[in-house]
Amino acid sequence: MKPVYFLVDVLMERVPLVNRWVSEQWRPAAVLPVGAMAPEAGIAKPGAAERVADGPAGTTWRFSGHTIELHPSEAEGYFLNITSDTPLVFVMWRSAEDGSEPAARPQLVTVSYNQAGRIMDGGERVDPVPMPEAILGWMRPYVAEHYKPEPRRKMRRNDPFSDDASGRDRPPRG
Repeated sequence: MKPVYFLVDVLMERVPLVNRWVSEQWRPAAVLPVGAMAPEAGIAKPGAAERVADGPAGTTWRFSGHTIELHPSEAEGYFLNITSDTPLVFVMWRSAEDGSEPAARPQLVTVSYNQAGRIMDGGERVDPVPMPEAILGWMRPYVAEHYKPEPRRKMRRNDPFSDDASGRDRPPRG
């Protein structure tokens, strides 16, 4: 089955700090929905960064052309996210290695708890931002169609008082 795509823009903000060792902090500020894309369109190419605000409180940059992909294999991670008290969008970002402006650049946008956890386990920086209502509304039918909870299994507990705990009912090993 082909993945489903949603086009978003990522706002990254630089906040100046009064600190001896670090002069600024970068973080995702928001993910702005652009709209759903046809599956045939594939993944969008991120565009150039655009400075949208600059002042003493910090600088905000817009990174357009990022894509959220929904895959049936990640349905559990989507379900965990949209049923939480605060649904989130996770932004993986890296510092610019060449020293160019802006110094932080988003690399991946996901809405799966599981995928975000795997990315963080891999040592990448992932920060959450609140999920816009447009993305949440787009995800709900997809999750309803693709998420199937695993059936509950009976577990055999190690019960020392059960009849077969002594091994009397087992045949001898030989």
